[in-house]
Amino acid sequence: QAIDLGEAEPIDDAVEKLRTYLRNPKVPLKQLKGSARELDEMVMQPVRQLLGDTKTILLSPDAALNLIPFEALVDENDQYLVENYQITYLTSGRDLLRENPNNNRQTPVVIANPKYQQQGEIVTLDNYRSIDLSDRVFLTLGGTQEEAEAIGQLFSEARILTDTKATENALKQVKNPDFLHIATHGFFLPKPRSEDPSNFDNPLFRSGLVFAGVEKRQSGGDDGVFSAYEATLLNLVGTQLVVLSACDTGVGDISAGEGIYGLRRALVIAGSESQAISLWKVEDAATKDLMVAYYQGLKAGKGRRDALLDIQRDWQAGEKGEEYQHPYYWASFIFSGDSTPMQF
Repeated sequence: QAIDLGEAEPIDDAVEKLRTYLRNPKVPLKQLKGSARELDEMVMQPVRQLLGDTKTILLSPDAALNLIPFEALVDENDQYLVENYQITYLTSGRDLLRENPNNNRQTPVVIANPKYQQQGEIVTLDNYRSIDLSDRVFLTLGGTQEEAEAIGQLFSEARILTDTKATENALKQVKNPDFLHIATHGFFLPKPRSEDPSNFDNPLFRSGLVFAGVEKRQSGGDDGVFSAYEATLLNLVGTQLVVLSACDTGVGDISAGEGIYGLRRALVIAGSESQAISLWKVEDAATKDLMVAYYQGLKAGKGRRDALLDIQRDWQAGEKGEEYQHPYYWASFIFSGDSTPMQF
């Protein structure tokens, strides 16, 4: 059943306002929840009237709605949607058509804490175009080292690649890992001006991850910049889960009718069954704590979506402290894909 949500412009404006609040932990909760309630009234309240007792929602958002976590919307009872619903995201409706699983999975791979200089330079993405990262500062993510080591303690068979081993080439060599965890900086570059002679429209070339060696100026090969386009070429058929514990990796170009592109779509194309990705820059220590708790839940047999949902509900309820009740901390990561428990 179709529901007309009205004009796109006021919805887009409400999304931008809420997204600004979500990315800033200093915004008072009352102010943030007011904005979240405003967007909910436009988008989800009309839908809820048709849900009845249904608590599981499969979402394939369109346009700017891809940029916010629906879990952080606030209903008419002043409750976050995460408190009452289980939400799984789809990059498109085609995600519901799953191929038979590949049981020939290999050792889990964890790539974290790449060694790079404080500032990137202009690097060349393969032989296509130049991606200018000269204004980006890539600081060491110390928490991701601890994050990787903690995951390694939970899964002793996992291959852990950090520091100088956390390279673009190492990722390209990955084949059918049981799960793939990447903890590094992500980036998304806005569409260049149309008059820019180096303009290229494909968003898969403008979003990606940064690895060791990004400060080196070189063409092709292992330049430290791994684009979403390159991610589509990975062999992830049978990989049960890909976690991108990075900054802004959930942000991509919006394409009507096809859902969000960027790394989210690329990982589906590569064959991964499910993905947990971030929608905004996240605080290092909080991300480490969330990720460790997530894998503990997965190992205990929780579903891939429910393991994340339980953490979000606990933090929102104040079990980690008052500070972490802000959606900045618990709502950044969203889950998409197969939500069933993993097979270890």
